[in-house]
Amino acid sequence: MSDSNAINRQRLFWGICIALLPTAFSFVLVSNILNQLKTGFILTNAQVGYIGGAALWGMAVSLLTIGPFLEKIGFRKSAIGAFLCHLSGVTLFLAAAPFEGEPFAFWILFMGAIGFGAGNGLIEVTGNPMVAALFPNNKTTKLNHFHAFFPGGMVFGGLLGWVMTQTGMIGGVNIGHWTLQIAIIYIPIFIYGAMILPEKFPKTETAEAGIPTGEMVRYTLTHPLVWGLIVLKMITLSMEMGPSRWIPEVLQAAGVHGILVFAWISGLMMVLRIFAAPFVEKFSPPGMLFGASVLTGAGLLMFALFETEVVQMMIAATVFGCGVAFYFPTMVGLMSERFPKAGSLGIVLLIGIGFVAAGGSNAIMGEIADGYLPDGLNEERTVSVFERVEERFPEYVETAEAASIEELAELGYREVDVENALNRTQAALEYYRTNNEFDGTLTGNALRAIVESGVNQEQELITDASQVLRPADNYGGRMAFLWIGPLGFVVAVVFLVIYLNDRKKGGYKAEQLKK
Repeated sequence: MSDSNAINRQRLFWGICIALLPTAFSFVLVSNILNQLKTGFILTNAQVGYIGGAALWGMAVSLLTIGPFLEKIGFRKSAIGAFLCHLSGVTLFLAAAPFEGEPFAFWILFMGAIGFGAGNGLIEVTGNPMVAALFPNNKTTKLNHFHAFFPGGMVFGGLLGWVMTQTGMIGGVNIGHWTLQIAIIYIPIFIYGAMILPEKFPKTETAEAGIPTGEMVRYTLTHPLVWGLIVLKMITLSMEMGPSRWIPEVLQAAGVHGILVFAWISGLMMVLRIFAAPFVEKFSPPGMLFGASVLTGAGLLMFALFETEVVQMMIAATVFGCGVAFYFPTMVGLMSERFPKAGSLGIVLLIGIGFVAAGGSNAIMGEIADGYLPDGLNEERTVSVFERVEERFPEYVETAEAASIEELAELGYREVDVENALNRTQAALEYYRTNNEFDGTLTGNALRAIVESGVNQEQELITDASQVLRPADNYGGRMAFLWIGPLGFVVAVVFLVIYLNDRKKGGYKAEQLKK
């Protein structure tokens, strides 16, 4: 469907929706192959973590460095930039394959992950304001439709990666190999490139209305309500992404397959966003956000109070999933509809600063969880695990230190990993022996380092460490949810006030820019 200016709105919209799939696929498939990368490239746990986090860093960089200049560069150039970053990032990542075992290969993987992370960020930069520009009278609903493709892609990509890994060899080809899993990301990249790059793009809303960039910047940076909404976004995105990072681990520690619950939550988010229109019409964005906040807070408290019952966990996951489903797109819609003069800058600041806060929330929840972790430990078993590591791991450190690159591949572990496990264990034991109690952070880090050390000869010890850590992580994580959950009700009060104030004035009204 084209308008009088030859802008094919539907093609651009569906194309930019498909452009979210590389983001979803990269998140879930990179996580799925980290163990293969660690073994094949002989990476340390820290290097594996850097590769896993690089996609987020690349996303943040492109959001906050390119996003503020979208009014100058326009949708077309930012979409081309996203396509090129996605294409070059995946290609560079795959280019590391011939260099398995070489120390410099880590940097190829890392830069590749940064590249497609930058593409992910540029799609956010392009997609959110472009959807608002394409559908100025239906922003919130269409933004929910747009963002349905991220959780949908997470579910589809995750299941696809799992099936490929489980299937293994077909006709002499290992379809679960990391190169084939990453190569899948090419498919949505080429599809969205073919759909949108040949098309004519609209102008940004502020450009179409003739608002100078300087005026937009002054308005955005000085309007207190714009910044109030950004603060709310920091809280809501932290409540969505912080707990989402911990939920699978907490459930796994309780004996529930965390990835299945994560898939269920993502599926709920996708379905609710697809069918967002009735909610927008009946409740308005502030009303939706009020309900979302109540459900999110209630879901987190359920996770905190329930322990191991599968049915209870699924109820908590359902309530939480229904709550966070509307948070991200509806907040973007509210910014665009209430403060259209803030333009793309308002949207980019809303998302970019929100992601920064969400990253911080992970650290805060980790600190809370580790603070409560000692209360869930079996003291005798924990000390036994630490003493065995203290006795045996010095030998593994010496063996790895003297090994060649070829021998390291056979060993399956690196000097830095076993040394890290030994050092952290000694620090945790020293604190315990001095104070006759465990320090949560030292103990948790030591147990995780032991589990991730990769010493095949110590599988029994690693299993014991995992069994000690799981109930403690479960308890600590649930206590973190207990602290974070009430924020949902605090934010709900704010959205309720906005909703009631709108009703007092005759109902919710989206502001329109005039040319």
